[in-house]
Amino acid sequence: MAETPAGEGRRIVRLDSADDPRIADYTDLTDVRLRLLREPAEGLYIAESSRVLRRALAAGHRPRSFFLAEKWLDGLADVLAAHPDVPAFVGPPELLEEITGFHLHRGAMAAMHRPAPVPVAQLLAGARRVAVLEDIVDHTNVGAIFRSAAALGIDAVLVSPRCGDPLYRRSIRVSMGTVFQVPWGRLDSWPGGIEELRRLGFTVAALELAEDAVDVDELAARRIDRLALVLGTEGAGIAPETLGAADLAVKIPMRQGVDSLNVAAASAVAFWELRRR
Repeated sequence: MAETPAGEGRRIVRLDSADDPRIADYTDLTDVRLRLLREPAEGLYIAESSRVLRRALAAGHRPRSFFLAEKWLDGLADVLAAHPDVPAFVGPPELLEEITGFHLHRGAMAAMHRPAPVPVAQLLAGARRVAVLEDIVDHTNVGAIFRSAAALGIDAVLVSPRCGDPLYRRSIRVSMGTVFQVPWGRLDSWPGGIEELRRLGFTVAALELAEDAVDVDELAARRIDRLALVLGTEGAGIAPETLGAADLAVKIPMRQGVDSLNVAAASAVAFWELRRR
């Protein structure tokens, strides 16, 4: 591995081997279980694609390093020049694939410093619409919900202790980087966190097809000032303990014999209906 100058303010490190410990952040990216353990513990996450890493930087997140093929250097010249002390690891596509475990075709990647957690009370200061993700483990759904939250007026997102990582690279990619736009935090306990939401002045509504659930448009008509909407895990839906602790259940009326929507699709409908007016 050789470090070579490539213009003022650009620290380029050209790769010739997959064994260098300086690229450990990018190894075994296809091993989901390993990465979900490593990344939070090591205080990092991976931003995949030029667009996503630009959005991360625009949100004020700090890069640890960049990782890209030679052909993407010019397209990221401004980013590299703005971070002259951050190494940019550059190599041929086949070597990058050997390191990461997949073909890197979205321009570039960056290993980013994971932002410090923000206390829930601070995170929700001024918030009026909050989404709570209960044990949603599919990272595609997590990312899609964040994209809808950013687009449809959700002020913050809270995730339960067992929920998937919003900063896992698939979540980030599906969200199109909007996970950096919506303040979010992980609750220490659930459904114990409902009491904290209530103390902060939120009405807690669980999105579930319960017998006593009110229609989402009926809830919207109540014009509740501070509303926290709980979205349940894939398949099982909201846990009985959560339903018992929530202030009410809310449902999206279904037609044609369909009894449910994918949680990401349901979130978009509910966010739109329950937006602040």
